[in-house]
Amino acid sequence: MSQKVSVKVNIGSTSTQPTPEPSPVKEPAPKKKFKLNGIQIGAICFVVLFAIICAVMSPVTAASGTLWALFPPVVAIGLALITKEVYSSLLIGTLVGALLAAKFSPAATMDYLINDAMISAVSGTAGIFLFLVFLGIIVSLLNKSGGSAAFGRWAQEHIKTRVGAMLATFALGVLIFIDDYFNCLTVGAVMRPVTDSHKVSRAKLAYLIDATAAPICMIAPISSWAAAVSGSVDPETAGMSGIKLFIMAIPYNFYSLLSLVFIIAICLMKFDYGPMRRHEWNAINKNDLFTEGERVESVEVKFNEKSKIMDLVLPVIVLIFCCAFAMIYVGGFFDGVDFITAFSDTDATVALPWGAIIALVFTIIYLICRKLITFKDAMKSVPEGFIAMIAPIIILTLATSLKNLTTGEEILNASAFVEGAMKDVAAGLQSLLPAIIFVVAVFIAFATGTSWGTFGILIPIVTTVFHDPSNPLFIMGISACLAGAVCGDHCSPISDTTIMSSAGAQCNHLNHVSTQIPYAMTCAAISALTYIVAGLTKNVFLPLLAGLVILIAVMYVLSRRSARENA
Repeated sequence: MSQKVSVKVNIGSTSTQPTPEPSPVKEPAPKKKFKLNGIQIGAICFVVLFAIICAVMSPVTAASGTLWALFPPVVAIGLALITKEVYSSLLIGTLVGALLAAKFSPAATMDYLINDAMISAVSGTAGIFLFLVFLGIIVSLLNKSGGSAAFGRWAQEHIKTRVGAMLATFALGVLIFIDDYFNCLTVGAVMRPVTDSHKVSRAKLAYLIDATAAPICMIAPISSWAAAVSGSVDPETAGMSGIKLFIMAIPYNFYSLLSLVFIIAICLMKFDYGPMRRHEWNAINKNDLFTEGERVESVEVKFNEKSKIMDLVLPVIVLIFCCAFAMIYVGGFFDGVDFITAFSDTDATVALPWGAIIALVFTIIYLICRKLITFKDAMKSVPEGFIAMIAPIIILTLATSLKNLTTGEEILNASAFVEGAMKDVAAGLQSLLPAIIFVVAVFIAFATGTSWGTFGILIPIVTTVFHDPSNPLFIMGISACLAGAVCGDHCSPISDTTIMSSAGAQCNHLNHVSTQIPYAMTCAAISALTYIVAGLTKNVFLPLLAGLVILIAVMYVLSRRSARENA
């Protein structure tokens, strides 16, 4: 059989070279038409309608202390839903806030954007940035040494099912009740290989992390959240200490309690709904853990025959112990302050990196002594850990920048508008006030992305409105404020806890937000009903029982509907 050979003659050279046949010209891929879906159209309409309402209520050049103060986060959230891109959405929202604060003066706008927003955000969250980086380095070390692989082998032998993997993630989240940041990142790092092996989507993992972290911290008296609530309470106005008020509010924190029950139920009932259903279907049937958005490349987890499960468990235990110790140390426990007061007065942004760096040094020395890793390889984990946390650091910086402009007393001062609105509503709706407080807290936390800032705004208002600490509505109002703050924080794409959950699960941030909202809203709607019942009955057990019955009934209906759709 003869073959055709193309011969190329080089001018000035006596040699000839065969050349390959020209490759066929590929037709350019047809451009996809940009088409808005229902959520995007709804987001556009909401932003435009919100702007119109703001303009009717007050001039745009007098935004401070008015509804305009909440417009920048509404823009950021709307853009995130429309573009499905979080960086530009947060940046544009922050720019809108700077423009409003500066009354559209170009020079003043840049001053607010750089100084009051971004520089303040970096300085205020520098401790969390350090904690993120230290934790990223520890995770890299555990992957290189084979500790993660050893835990994975153990998990494969003992955790046999998807339900077991999800419940194990929930259980670990419950055990780490000290701080939500610490909870999100630690649970994600430890459980991610386990859930991946059982084909649990990253969106579902992020939901399990997020829906456990804040609720469990909100009902744990020894946690950074208890300390934050205590710091928001004026003992003279409330008639009791902040920590006592926090503990009394736990039974009425219906959203947190129902969220924990919801997680267990949806894992055991083996169904999903909303966008989560598609993510889970793709994970189970296509082994696609991401479905859409950027796909985080799996970090290399090295197998080492000498590694044991203790090589992961011991550093994690040391990390937990050091962070807990650091929290009471920073709170002044060793200066003669009692344990509860030390936890109330601690600063997590100082304590967490304080404990993490000790755990990091211990982990390096331990792994080198075990001859699982060399010093040179350990040092390579330093930039690797930092690189792994760049995305959450950027998002957290932009979200905090937006938050600073929105809530700053000398800037847009959203709290002044909320306080005035709440006092107007409180006049004739005493029995319905817990439900109203819950809804208002959800909206503020969703718009500002901060649960701590939300109860920092609302708790002084609630204590002023009810006056008498012996009034059952006083405790209900505080609980509704705390519960609504957690709920809004769950739903908000600019929330730091939501960002940390996405980082811990290594999940596309907007995928996490879109899949979590239907679940959070289910619990929120039922919680709002329980607060109406609580306000009318002045009782804790009846509304909680009613909430549980309604939750199980709703989930049963949803599971039957899901089964029919799968048939």
